[in-house]
Amino acid sequence: MRRIYRYWIVLLPVLIPTVLAVAAHGDSRAATVRDFGAAGDGKTDDTAAIQKAVDAGTGDVRLPRGAYRITRPIVIDLNKHGPVSFVGSGAARIIMAGPGPALKFIGTHQGTADPETVKPEVGLRQRMPTVDGLEIVGAHEEACGIEATGTMHMVITRVTVRESLHGVHLTVRDRNVIVSNCHLYKNRGVGLYLDQVSLHQTNVTGCHISYNAAGGVVVRGGSVFNVHVAGCDIEANRFNLLLENVASSGNGGEVAVTGCTLQHAGGPDSANIRLLGDKDRKTCYYVTIANNVISDTETNIDIKKGRGVSIIGNTLWLGYKYNLRVEDSSDIVVGPNNFCRNPRFKDEERADYGVLFRNCRDVSVTGLHLTKTLRTPAALVFEGCRRANVGGCTILDCAGGGILMSNVADSRVADCLIRNDLPDVKSWASIRMIGGRGNLIANNLLGGPVQAKPESTRSVGNVIQPPVTPAARSSCPQNKE
Repeated sequence: MRRIYRYWIVLLPVLIPTVLAVAAHGDSRAATVRDFGAAGDGKTDDTAAIQKAVDAGTGDVRLPRGAYRITRPIVIDLNKHGPVSFVGSGAARIIMAGPGPALKFIGTHQGTADPETVKPEVGLRQRMPTVDGLEIVGAHEEACGIEATGTMHMVITRVTVRESLHGVHLTVRDRNVIVSNCHLYKNRGVGLYLDQVSLHQTNVTGCHISYNAAGGVVVRGGSVFNVHVAGCDIEANRFNLLLENVASSGNGGEVAVTGCTLQHAGGPDSANIRLLGDKDRKTCYYVTIANNVISDTETNIDIKKGRGVSIIGNTLWLGYKYNLRVEDSSDIVVGPNNFCRNPRFKDEERADYGVLFRNCRDVSVTGLHLTKTLRTPAALVFEGCRRANVGGCTILDCAGGGILMSNVADSRVADCLIRNDLPDVKSWASIRMIGGRGNLIANNLLGGPVQAKPESTRSVGNVIQPPVTPAARSSCPQNKE
């Protein structure tokens, strides 16, 4: 009996609001915001009615089909209201006609993701705030979709946010956030914005995040770790994915971007994936970019002040300035990736540019496939780097040259195939070394000379074959697209 009594003492604070709601509105499982006075006609101000539904403490805030116009944020104080979910069938729309977020979740979690740091009131009353099956449309220049701070195990799924400032805005501190199967579309700011937030464990899966003027997925400042973006279509944002640590105390790392399409970011200084460490320190670290399709923007992948980055299994084309640029970074692994031209894009002004490493150390480039880069001094360029190991790469028909190494030390190029069999090739070098020291070029099959001074580079075992003649080219079907 004592055990049963203790259970009732714990459960009563949660059960009393539910019992009261049943008395007022019948079965609480069937109650919707209309039972609290919401009209859902797109004209009536339903702010007070929806807030009343939240304050009733039933937990499930259900929105049936309709357009619910609100003029100020619906505030969900999780410690006050207990666990809350906003649920629709996909037929309900919230029109945010005032400034701020349509839905504002406030929790009190100050710990980490470690269960030992989760206080009892967070685990009992605040766990897993959920938004599911809703559309949120901005009707004010400062309207946002969903904002959360201090939450634990936040879940946002099957949600569309459009024509707002930011789609999903995470601030101050959150832990364990899932955003899945959402459309964050045509917003004036950022689709998913991790804004100066302390946040570990963020999973973004199966989402369409496009046409957001200030970025698709943006992490700016704060302390953000364990960001996983998988199976998403992220297109036509100025930065499709931006991880930027602007604060001197900022850290960001343990990021995986896998199985996505990232395309069509536009305008000057745009990028599909941009990772920027702190101005003084390497703070973007332990990043994997794998098995994505990445194309047509100024720079496809842009990394500055990174450490421990792996790029493998991606297909990239139409980087108007660079397909890959890595600066001031270390411990970079670039494995088999396909940097190729897409024959659907005929405009030669939209050139495929090459790969640049500048002021980097401890770099491995293996199995890379580069074809038909245009208007660049070489397909693969190293400037001011040390301990770069280039092996087993295929570089074909690149206009400026194969590999250029300028002021590079203690580096190696080996076992590569580097040729240019395009017509009217006059002066073309497979490998050029400018300055530097302690380098080795060995056992490559080349279609043009190696230009290197003996005091900076040792060259052994390379085979140079002449370019294919026009007659041989015309008779070989493999040379025809």
